[in-house]
Amino acid sequence: MSKDYNLAKRKYVIAGFISLIVVIYIFRLFTLQVGDDKYKENAESNAFLRRVIYPARGLVYDRNDRLVVFNQPAYDVMLIPKDVGDFDTLALCDVLGITKQQLIEKWMEMRNPRKNPGYSAYTPQKLISHLSQEDYGRLQEKLYLFPGFFIQTRTVRQYNYNAASNILGNIREVSAADVERDRYYRSGDYTGDLGVEKSYETHLRGVKGVEILMKDAYGRIKGKYDNGIHDVAPISGRNLTLSIDIELQEYGERLMANKIGAIVAIEPATGEILALVTAPNYDPSILVGKDRGKNYAMLVRDPYKPLYDRALQGAYPPGSTFKPTQGLIFLQEGIITTSTQYPCYHGYINRIRVGCHGHGSPIALKPALQTSCNAYFCWGFKNMIDKRGTKPSGQLTKWKDYLVEMGYGYRLGVDLPSESRGFIPNADFYSKSFRGANWSGNSVISVSIGQGEVLATPLQIANLCATIANRGYFFTPHVVKHIADTVIDSKFTEKHAPHIKRQYYEDVAEGMRMAVLGGTCRTAALPGIEVAGKTGTAQNPHGKDHSAFMGFAPYDKPKIAIAVYVENAGFGATYGVPIGSLMMEKYLTGKVERTALEERMLNSNTIISSGVKSH
Repeated sequence: MSKDYNLAKRKYVIAGFISLIVVIYIFRLFTLQVGDDKYKENAESNAFLRRVIYPARGLVYDRNDRLVVFNQPAYDVMLIPKDVGDFDTLALCDVLGITKQQLIEKWMEMRNPRKNPGYSAYTPQKLISHLSQEDYGRLQEKLYLFPGFFIQTRTVRQYNYNAASNILGNIREVSAADVERDRYYRSGDYTGDLGVEKSYETHLRGVKGVEILMKDAYGRIKGKYDNGIHDVAPISGRNLTLSIDIELQEYGERLMANKIGAIVAIEPATGEILALVTAPNYDPSILVGKDRGKNYAMLVRDPYKPLYDRALQGAYPPGSTFKPTQGLIFLQEGIITTSTQYPCYHGYINRIRVGCHGHGSPIALKPALQTSCNAYFCWGFKNMIDKRGTKPSGQLTKWKDYLVEMGYGYRLGVDLPSESRGFIPNADFYSKSFRGANWSGNSVISVSIGQGEVLATPLQIANLCATIANRGYFFTPHVVKHIADTVIDSKFTEKHAPHIKRQYYEDVAEGMRMAVLGGTCRTAALPGIEVAGKTGTAQNPHGKDHSAFMGFAPYDKPKIAIAVYVENAGFGATYGVPIGSLMMEKYLTGKVERTALEERMLNSNTIISSGVKSH
């Protein structure tokens, strides 16, 4: 009885052991054939080659349908490591025009999983990119000598204009982070870097296709699998139409040659950016092809930082271009009326020195804008912040809220990367700065004339000018006017209106018109076209003052609002006004008649005259 029981027990143990082994084998077979990608890749790669077909990237046009960016073929040397047989290394180097050491380095880089996280011996890998037409031709003839190698065709960017590099951006090879973030990419692919190439990447890149080719037992391509019925055609990227006038953009870049600063021109009725100039700039074509890395490093090392988009990222004291905001706030808050007059006794406000220049005193709002009187806006600010029955902190909060509605202190939301927010101080900022001590309008009075802690981007200054041109509203500035087969983001068609009465915008606009007719902006006057403008001379603790200007035209039906900012260039009337005026003339009339003024701006060099050696 005991023996029979033990025998039966051993049977169950043996049966269970055999069952366990069977289950393990089944599981292993399942993981090999279904779950293990390497096994699948190995099996498929023995019979098929899945070759990616890259789509044509979307083209870029300007607002007048001029072709700005297009594509041309580029060729990459690809290989499937498992299929690479014996080949003559020196012969390959000779064909490609590289040394054996360079080939070894590229080979090691391709196999390095840190630099090439998508590496697999069974899938196509890129060895060398951007073959020249000559190298491509030579390799194509001798490709049969190099088993496992093939040529991948893709497109690279070409430019019809040596302009707008900050708007257009460029194309770079994807990083490991890009591949991890977006499954569309694999190692060796390209993606947009900076400008619209980055912000509209998903529209421009299109959709990849795939071509399935059959291989024989020796790894040789025998043709399309099943006559190509399983192939997937690529879908080209969408074309972009920019709001930029590329000829105006070119002209602005010429005017800003040998200068540091920015120009922003906006169509007030739509928020479309007509020109977005940053200086210094660079030729966009230098970031294409084999020398991209070397040229990019050169731009990074440049002391004047041409990769830094001053139009969007430069946070500057706005100087007197800020005064129209103060007039609007004081009118809306009832601090002043258009007839309120303040004294300007050599620029003193309650024994505080506020520099000014010769003009009549006392003075009202419109002539204060016309002559750019500092004292007037300091008095208005003091009377608002120190208003009887209120606290300075509460009044400053009101002041800041108006400015935020006007587009200051936060990003406007332009459709380009890396926009700066500028800076508008709040009550907490001053409470911390004064370490809990009492402060008043006198304590922070410099912000009323765009100095002190206030910082703004040229884009924000131009947007304020567009708001005044529209007499009280603006649209979020943007550089893309139209995307093929899709609708532009609705945020660019939404009207933004600060809580300030239209009449007060009319009053401020009139003061700016007076500045052109007989004030600080006389150079901005155009024959037959009414122009409104405001100069700005922003104090610079690091050197010569910055020259600024904002203006719009025509006065009654504005088609362009513009801001110009030239670093270390002195008075606003010296460079800001002439450059802004020439840009308006060029856009509104299609030509420039004031050739002497034009030549002076084109040939001037504020970098040398300012004594600036680096930035």
